[in-house]
Amino acid sequence: MDNTDDTRDIFVTGLRNAHAMENEALSVMRPQMKRLENYPEMKALLQQHIQETEVQIERLAQIFASLDESASSIKDTMLSAMGSMAAMMHSVASDEVLKNAMADYMFEHFEIAAYTALITMARHENAAFAIPLLEQSLAEEQRMATRIYESLPMVTEKFMSRTASGVRADV
Repeated sequence: MDNTDDTRDIFVTGLRNAHAMENEALSVMRPQMKRLENYPEMKALLQQHIQETEVQIERLAQIFASLDESASSIKDTMLSAMGSMAAMMHSVASDEVLKNAMADYMFEHFEIAAYTALITMARHENAAFAIPLLEQSLAEEQRMATRIYESLPMVTEKFMSRTASGVRADV
């Protein structure tokens, strides 16, 4: 195997990791949706991003098809299970909505880093067809990170107010 094969393998592995990462994101966001009845702004934000994430997975599938490769079902399954467990762990916390907002913000930055690296890999591999698809996903992740950041004060204030008034604040 020459160095070109090695770098292509790195790119394909990165794509597989991104595919699993997006499936993990869905397994985290979907359960959150059921527990945000008192936070409609966050619910709407997550609903929109779930739709974006589904399209991001489709974009990755396009790239795989162009490379005559496929996603890793093992990675997808493992990371989805981990995401579901994380969502379950937060659901028992009294400050679930705050933990979820902070975890979502952190995860968006992980996704931003992943897409930034993939774009660099695609340039290195002369996979020009992949760059606009990856850039579109990167832009969506950046927008979501900004939206979560901007909503954190409102969510925190609402949580604190609900707690102070004796109303269940976690959902």
